[in-house]
Amino acid sequence: MPDWTPFAGAVAIYVLAFSGLAYSLFPYLVMDRITIWDAAAHPSSLKVILAAALVVLPFIIGYTVFVYRVFRGKATGKLYD
Repeated sequence: MPDWTPFAGAVAIYVLAFSGLAYSLFPYLVMDRITIWDAAAHPSSLKVILAAALVVLPFIIGYTVFVYRVFRGKATGKLYD
């Protein structure tokens, strides 16, 4: 249990530091050069990417479920005892 306390503390510090940096730079991605809106792609290309993701993502999820069902019960936690 004591190992989780330093780990949780380190994760909290990292998240807070990153959040503070992101908040202080908003809306710039590169300081005083590129904003979020300048860096974004054109809306039409984002629509194409969204459509492709909506087609491909169900196949990835289906394959992942299939593989988990195939290998379910084949490995146990007692392998290294």
